[in-house]
Amino acid sequence: MNYFSTNFTLGILGGGQLGKMMLADTRKFDIQTYVLDPSDEAPCRMACNKFYKGNLMDYDTVYQFGKMVDVLTFEIELVNLEALLQLENEGLTIYPSPRTLQQIQNKGKQKDFYVEHNIPTAPHQRFVDLNALKKALEKDELDFPFVWKCAEFGYDGNGVKVCRSTIDLLKLADVECIAEQMVPFKNELAVIVTRSASGEVKTYPVVEMEFHPEANQVEYVICPARIDDNVAQKAIEIALKVSEAFDHVGLLAVEMFQTQDDEILVNEVAPRPHNSGHYSIEASYTSQFENHLRAILDLPLGNTDSKVAGIMVNLVGEEGFSGPVVYENIEKIMAIDGVTPHIYGKRETRPFRKMGHVTIVNENMVEARRIAEEVKNSIRVIS
Repeated sequence: MNYFSTNFTLGILGGGQLGKMMLADTRKFDIQTYVLDPSDEAPCRMACNKFYKGNLMDYDTVYQFGKMVDVLTFEIELVNLEALLQLENEGLTIYPSPRTLQQIQNKGKQKDFYVEHNIPTAPHQRFVDLNALKKALEKDELDFPFVWKCAEFGYDGNGVKVCRSTIDLLKLADVECIAEQMVPFKNELAVIVTRSASGEVKTYPVVEMEFHPEANQVEYVICPARIDDNVAQKAIEIALKVSEAFDHVGLLAVEMFQTQDDEILVNEVAPRPHNSGHYSIEASYTSQFENHLRAILDLPLGNTDSKVAGIMVNLVGEEGFSGPVVYENIEKIMAIDGVTPHIYGKRETRPFRKMGHVTIVNENMVEARRIAEEVKNSIRVIS
């Protein structure tokens, strides 16, 4: 198949920032792209060959979009699965496969999958709704504290709450959910596995994630993770086991906990480019976005090694500001060596909304982390 400078068309479901960054590479390779997204102001709109506005959860919309392209991928998991399964049955190449997505889309199913495949994960219970969870507490079948997660439609820390007492239950949505045992962990880690259609597999180095204490969002992604080599090796081996079990093609980001006694537990996965791999645009020989394309088009995978230490800082809307976005002090951070801002193209900001990220590269990890702090304290996303 000749993908370059031809009529070959890659379809992308979802037009957010992940798609926008992927499109930088489709443009580099001159691969034609169509994008489907519900928003008129989707970040992808400016960079694809054709943009279609439509509901990603609507069967007919997704089905008809799929009929227009040669290969279909997605940058968000919340898409109509039945339409994808039908398109695949009719012979359309879809990566990652809808069958992989089927195991991942629902967090309850995803957790059961780990248990079935002997993949280490925190103990969990599934509930059809909030009422069933409350009954389990009354019968002492569930104990505080636990982590509540909605089974579907959660993103960026939405749909995840730590429950320490009955008061916390008041904040929970009445939806299908899981309750996960609290894990006392030292670090949150992630490994991105890239797997091509013909089975070539590579992993990116283990990264470490530092979280915002209230928003449950990643503030810093640090590559390489500041952990012992044995722990890093264990994390990579488990990520490869997860990747093999899901039989995915494309990228799979595996998020994990490093426990106090250096065990590795899988938290959850994302079958697409991921926040934990954004550093790779500047710091790696081949970015996660380019390798996703290489994998789904069955091209040779690129080198996943880092050229230099990289830290990514998420730019999120500041509390107390909603409306047309203003990036304050962006010139100030651009004056610092090794600092690259990425602005996602969302016109409206709101508290904790992901609006962009900044990558810091430096030969010295300690210096990179110091600059990351300076960047975090300088730039403000306000309105």
